[in-house]
Amino acid sequence: MRARLRLFPLLVLLLTPPALRGQAPVQLSLFPPLQLVDEAESIAGIRLGLYGKNAGMEGFDLGVITHTTGDVLALQIALVNVVQGDAAGAQVGWGLGAAIANVVEGEFTGFQAGFYNGAGSARAFQMGFLNNVRSRTAGLQLGLVNVTDDMNGFQVGLVNIIRSKDRFPVLPIVNWKLDG
Repeated sequence: MRARLRLFPLLVLLLTPPALRGQAPVQLSLFPPLQLVDEAESIAGIRLGLYGKNAGMEGFDLGVITHTTGDVLALQIALVNVVQGDAAGAQVGWGLGAAIANVVEGEFTGFQAGFYNGAGSARAFQMGFLNNVRSRTAGLQLGLVNVTDDMNGFQVGLVNIIRSKDRFPVLPIVNWKLDG
């Protein structure tokens, strides 16, 4: 009985904050709509599944495909990670290797390891076959092909493209643009 009483405050601490924010602490899914929590709700805790889709995600996200229609603050481990909002954290593949694709439509802050890494803008370390940022990158892109519109940082790879550079926007091996 005493052990149960000791666990109760811990359960209250773990489960109440997400509930107060309108977020579920656990998501288990095969694919929408076959999942515990409706895809219109957010998760603050753990999401596990083959294909998990929710409005927001905070915490630990493990699956074959992770899909978030809003923002993410998490460690995401999947073959494909898709975020339609902004994301902060890490996106990697199983065993912390490379994912097939990491896609963030908004701003990404953190680390991406995948064959394809993409973001609207990034303050990040991207490592993959193709790293593609639609607007501005601050950080390091390490891959065979690295592409960004503007940069404050370095690209290392076979083909490196910084579209905003007046001189030498495309360089092999190393390309850089540093804001003073």
